[in-house]
Amino acid sequence: MTNTEKTSAIRARFRGFLPVVVDVETAGFDAKTDALLEISAVIIGMDSNAMLYPAETHSCHVAPFPGANLDPKALEFNGIDPDHPFRMALPEKEALNHIFSPIRKAVKANRCNRSILVGHNAFFDLGFINASVERTGFKRNPFHPFSTFDTVSLAGLALGQTVLARSVDAAGIAWDGNQAHSAIYDAEKTAELFCTIVNRLQASDIEKPWERLEIP
Repeated sequence: MTNTEKTSAIRARFRGFLPVVVDVETAGFDAKTDALLEISAVIIGMDSNAMLYPAETHSCHVAPFPGANLDPKALEFNGIDPDHPFRMALPEKEALNHIFSPIRKAVKANRCNRSILVGHNAFFDLGFINASVERTGFKRNPFHPFSTFDTVSLAGLALGQTVLARSVDAAGIAWDGNQAHSAIYDAEKTAELFCTIVNRLQASDIEKPWERLEIP
C-alpha cells in the first residue's frame, strides 16, 4: 500500500470524513452561557490493515469568556479551578486555533473533506464547540456543524452499555476512576472505545460495503 493509499483509506471508510474524538469540560450545561474550560481532541488514524488507532492528542485549558457563568456544582464535579495560576489557560479563540490547526492538517493529509466529531454524548461536546466558534467568530472550524459519531449509541449497540466507564470496561479497556472527568483522559478513553468497536466490526465476517465506495 502506497502512502497515498494509506492516507486515503480512512477517507473512504467514513465517506470523506476524518473522525476526531473530542471531550470538553465546562462550568455548566448551557453552551451559550456557561464557560468552556478544557478541550481535548484525539485524531484517529488507520493502519495498513484498515484498523483504527488513536494517532494524536491535542489539549488545552480555556479561560472563561467575559461574563461566562461558572456553576459551582459543575466545578465541584470536574475539579477545575478556573483561577488556578498553573492552568495556563488560553483565551477561547486561541484555544480553538490550538485544537483546530492540527485537525485541519490531518484532514488535508488524509485527503478528507472535513472532520467529524466523535464523542460520548457527542451533542454536548459539539454544542460547546459550536457555541465557542460562534462567540469568537472563528472562521476555520474543521468539524461538520451537526453530524457526529456518538459512542453512547455505538456502545449501547455493540456492548450493551451506555455509561462511559462501563462501556470501556465492557470493551476490555482499562479505566481509572481517579483520572475520569479530565478532558484528556475522557477523550483518550473514548477514542480507545471508538476504535475498539469499529475494529471489531472491521475484523468480522459481515459484508463491508464501505470498501467498495469511491469518494470524489
